[in-house]
This record gives sequence, structure tokens and C-alpha cells, in this order.
Amino acid sequence: MELLKLDLQLFAGEKSERATPKKRQETRKKGQAAKSQDINTAVVLLSVFLYFLFAGGSISTSIMNLFKTSFQKRLLMDPTAGNLQRLFLTLLRELATSFGPILLVALVAGVAANFFQVGFMFSGESITPKLEKINPLAGFRRIFSMRAIVELVKSILKIGFVGTITFAVLWKRMDEILVLSQKSIGSALVTLGSLTVQMGLFASGALLFLAILDFLYQKYDFEKSIRMSKQDIKDEYKNTEGDPIIKSRIKQRQREIAMRRMMQEVPKADVVITNPTHYAIAVMYDEGKYDAPVVVAKGVDFIAQKIKTVAKENDVLTVENRPLARALYSQVEIGDKIPEEFFKAVAEILAFVYRTKRKI
Repeated sequence: MELLKLDLQLFAGEKSERATPKKRQETRKKGQAAKSQDINTAVVLLSVFLYFLFAGGSISTSIMNLFKTSFQKRLLMDPTAGNLQRLFLTLLRELATSFGPILLVALVAGVAANFFQVGFMFSGESITPKLEKINPLAGFRRIFSMRAIVELVKSILKIGFVGTITFAVLWKRMDEILVLSQKSIGSALVTLGSLTVQMGLFASGALLFLAILDFLYQKYDFEKSIRMSKQDIKDEYKNTEGDPIIKSRIKQRQREIAMRRMMQEVPKADVVITNPTHYAIAVMYDEGKYDAPVVVAKGVDFIAQKIKTVAKENDVLTVENRPLARALYSQVEIGDKIPEEFFKAVAEILAFVYRTKRKI
């Protein structure tokens, strides 16, 4: 028996359940989400090399202008403060024209890649210094953990993929490379630029493929890390919604108070209309307060019997009218006035009650 209890406790503590929305929200507030840094790197590289592919001509022109400006004979022969200032501003403008768009493309690509992975998320907790991060024992465990093995495999794959693709591109264009020494400097630079862009595009594509696989793994690992046990879900429900036992007792207490209040109104009623066994509706009419009779209590079965008992103890007449009792119970709430379609039937019953009381 003790072994069975122990097994049940272990099963309840096993983190086998998917994380609840509340747990996901709390985890997100801590800055934790399924994310692959390789996606950012691959997208940035691919975007930059695509920019080189389509804007290579303008970049080369800007770089040539930069060199021309740097070696202007007039400015170099007359190195006055004014000339040096103009040279510095010109170089700065050429540098911004040449490399500014590249940095902008990289920035936009990095932000977009990050946004598509985790959306908009800001958390200061992830950058908060923690002593456990410099704990040698924890660091040793991280080095020999499953994640470290996965990172090692990823690094080997990246090196293998990039190396293979680079060699393939160079081998395919080996004829052009062998005649570079016979070309002019400008033509050689164009060939080298084309080779660099081609190798960069293919290598970035390969890295992006690996990064997508890594993202799928990171998502699986993240989902596994935030799993909850059945006991965790119960505790979260208790903290969020309250203990079900306590809530049940509160509701029961509220019903008891409402029942007591309702029974206190029964002696004030003029008549109790019954089914006669299942339904009981206590009706009161006060000309000074209301322009129509009001239902002060109603119930079925046990509550109906209780209403009739209280009515009998306080000399409130009970009148049997099965259709009217059912209709009033289903259509009129406690404290509401009798609807117009029941005026005639209720008025006849009240008239009968008043005549009976006068005779008594």
C-alpha cells in the first residue's frame, strides 16, 4: 500500500503535461521563449549578401570615390586645418554612403528575424545578474549537458556545410581563379567580389537551413523545459481560481443565506400557489408599494415543502393551481412583479384569499 502511494506521488510529480497559458505567460515575462540565435545570424548574412548582389555596383563606385578622395593631391599637398577638415568630412560622408546601407540592412534583418521568432518581448529579468551563472559546479554541468552536445554537433555541421559549399563554388569557378593573375586589378576585384557574394549566398542559405532545424529543436526543448506535473496544474488552478473545496463551501453558505432570507419573506406573503407537491410560489400584493403582485419566494420539491410548512405556521393560505405554479416558477424570479398575462389568474386567487380571510 505504501509503495502504491509512493508511485502515485511520483506520477503526480512527473512533468508530463503541456504548460498552461498562465505558465507560458509567466515564462515569457522572464524573457524565456523558443528561439534560435542561428536564425538571426543566417538571416542577417543572407540579407547582407543579397544587398551586395543587387547593390554591388553602387558599393564599388562608393569605395572608388572613397579612395579617390583619400588621395586628392590638392588636399595632400596643402595639409592645412581647413583642408584636413574638408577631407575628414568628405571621407565620413563617403563611408556613411558606402557602409550605412549595409548596417541598416543587417539591423532590419536582425530585428525582423527576432520578431518573427518571439514577437515583441521585453524583459529585464534575463539580463539581471545572477550568482548561479558564475557557479563553477553549474558551469561544469552546462559543459557536459545534452544542450552542450547539441551545440557541438551544430558547430560541426555548420563548419562542414559552409566548408563544403565554399569548396564547391571555388571548384566550379576554378578556371576564373587560375587566370586572375592575367587580369587587370579592376577585373580581378570584380571576379573576387562575385566569388565572395556567391559563396556568401550559398553559405547563408545552408546556415538558414540548419538554423530552421535548430529552431525546431529549440522549440521542442523549450516545450519540454516548461512542462508541468499534474500537481503543478492543480496548484496553479487553486492559486488562480481558489481551492474548489473552499469555493464549494462558500457557494453552499451563500445558498443557505439566500434560503433563510427567502423563508423570512414567506410570512409576509398573501398566498402560496402550489402544484401541489412539487412547486410552491409565495405571492404578496401591497397596493401602497406595488402596482402588481410580487413573487417573494419560490421553490421545488424540498424547498417547496419548506415554503408550505412556513406558510402554514404563519397562517398564509395555500391554493392549488398546477399550470399557474409551473408558469410562475419558470418565468418569474424572486422579487419580480407578476407579468400581465398572469394578472387575471393571480387576481382571482387573491380575491378568493381575501374573501376567505374575511370569513375567518
